[in-house]
Amino acid sequence: MTEHIVLCSAGDGHLAAIVDGETIPVRLRQCFPWSEPRRHLSLRDGDDREVALVEDPAALPAASRAALERALAESGFVLRVTRVRSIDEEVEIRHWSVDTAQGPRTFQTHLDEWPQALPSGGLLVRDVAGDLYHLPAPAELDAHSRRLLWAYVD
Repeated sequence: MTEHIVLCSAGDGHLAAIVDGETIPVRLRQCFPWSEPRRHLSLRDGDDREVALVEDPAALPAASRAALERALAESGFVLRVTRVRSIDEEVEIRHWSVDTAQGPRTFQTHLDEWPQALPSGGLLVRDVAGDLYHLPAPAELDAHSRRLLWAYVD
């Protein structure tokens, strides 16, 4: 599907796909496997319909690939967690407070959304907005972070 996609930066700084001569603003949604966050990207319109699937950005023409790379960089697509400050649960929602390489963040996950173990030994968490958070293997985190995470990992 990627060989017929033309991607460009929209005037508002977001990504757009040109399909049959029509420019459609799109947002990125990462598909499985989460262990490869820069591959298998679903481009979705405002109604959350898939406009295109980019399995491998390297297969895109240079200009489209550059626009996609800019959008990935600007979206902070996968945030790298360096410390877990707190995890609190309420009805249906889990509140996380973390430090990331990009700065402190708070986010929410559904109670049934559990960290996914990655082949590298790390963990991946998807928040309610669809953003991804990569945590290193628990052994690489500080003692406080490990104490908070123990109930959520095998």
